Amino acid sequence: MFDALRRRWVPLLAVATLLLSGCSSLDYYSHLAAGQLQLLKAREPIAALLNKPTVDPRLKQRLALAQQARDFASAELGLPDNQSYRLYADIQRPFVVWNVFATAEFSLSPELHCFPIAGCVAYRGYYSQGRARGAAALLKQQGLDTYLGGVEAYSTLGWFDDPILNSMLRWSDERLVAVIFHELAHQQLYVQDDTAFNESFASFVEHAGLRQWRAAQGLPPGDASGEQQREQFIALVLASRARLQQLYGSDLPPAQMRLGKQAEFERLRTEYRSLRDREWQGVGPYDNWINAPLNNAKLLPFGLYDQWVPAFAALFEQVGRDWPGFYQRVAALGRLPASERRQRLAALSPGSENLAR
Repeated sequence: MFDALRRRWVPLLAVATLLLSGCSSLDYYSHLAAGQLQLLKAREPIAALLNKPTVDPRLKQRLALAQQARDFASAELGLPDNQSYRLYADIQRPFVVWNVFATAEFSLSPELHCFPIAGCVAYRGYYSQGRARGAAALLKQQGLDTYLGGVEAYSTLGWFDDPILNSMLRWSDERLVAVIFHELAHQQLYVQDDTAFNESFASFVEHAGLRQWRAAQGLPPGDASGEQQREQFIALVLASRARLQQLYGSDLPPAQMRLGKQAEFERLRTEYRSLRDREWQGVGPYDNWINAPLNNAKLLPFGLYDQWVPAFAALFEQVGRDWPGFYQRVAALGRLPASERRQRLAALSPGSENLAR
C-alpha cells in the first residue's frame, strides 16, 4: 500500500502486542509476547545515543529531530509527558508488524478481534511477515476477503515506553514528527471497541499538531497539492465504499452481486485514472495501490481511519483551539454509549447525515 496512506492507519495504531491483539491461540499469544519482548530489549535511550561518538551523524540528526518533536508534543499539544519516543530501537527489519484485515465476501464490516483490556480491533498483528501471510491464506480459504499491510510503528497505549524505530526513520522529517503526535494521541485517549473513533481522533491530532509545529518552526505550510490529491483519492474510495454498501444490502443473488462487486472496483479504477489524467497531469501517486488487486478488506482502512476527522476538527474550533479543552470534550464523547457517540460525531461532521448508522 502506498506510504502516505499506510502510515495513516498505523494504529493506529497498529496494535500488535499481547495487550492489544485478540486470538485464543496460545501459539499466537507466545508469538506476540516474544515479538514485544524483542522490541523492548532493543531499546536504547536517545539521549545516550546523541552523546555517543560512534553513532552515525545522520542517525543522530534524525533522533535529535524526534526529540524536538517529542518535547513539542507535550509542551504545546498537551500530549502525555513520559518516556515514550525518548528511546530508540533498531529491529533490523523494514516493518515492526504486519496487520491482516479480513471481511466477508459481501460486507465492508471487518472481522473483529477482541481482547479484554483493549476491546475489539479490526485486524490482527504479527511480528513475522510469514505468519501474517499464513494467517491471511487461511482466512482466504474460508471465503473471506483479506488484505495484509506492513506497519512501521505502533502504540502500546502507555503500557510500555514505546521507542522510535528504525522503520520510522525511512520517512521524511515531517512524517516522522507527525507520527510521534499520532501515536501519543493514542496514549492520550483510547476508547474500547471503537477503532474509527480512536484512529480519527489520532489522525486529527496529527494533522492539527503538524500545522502548529510548522508554524512554530517557521516552516512553510505543507504541500497543498499533495494534500488535495490525497483528499480527492480518499473521496473516490469512500464513494466506492458507499456504493458497495448499497449493493451488499440488496437482495441480489450471490452470482449477480459478485459481478456487481467487480464492476464497482473497475469503476473505481476508471474514476481514479480519469482524475489523475484530468487534474494531476497524468502523475498518479496512488497508481500502485489502484492497479493491485482490490477487495473489501483493502478498503477497510479508509472507512476506519478517516470517518470522524471532520467532526474532531469542528470540535477543536468550538473550544477555540484549546488542546486541554478539546481533550476534555473528546473524553466526554468517549464515555457515551457507542450509538449516542456516533450520533454526536455525525452531528459535528459537515455533510455527514448518514454517518451515524
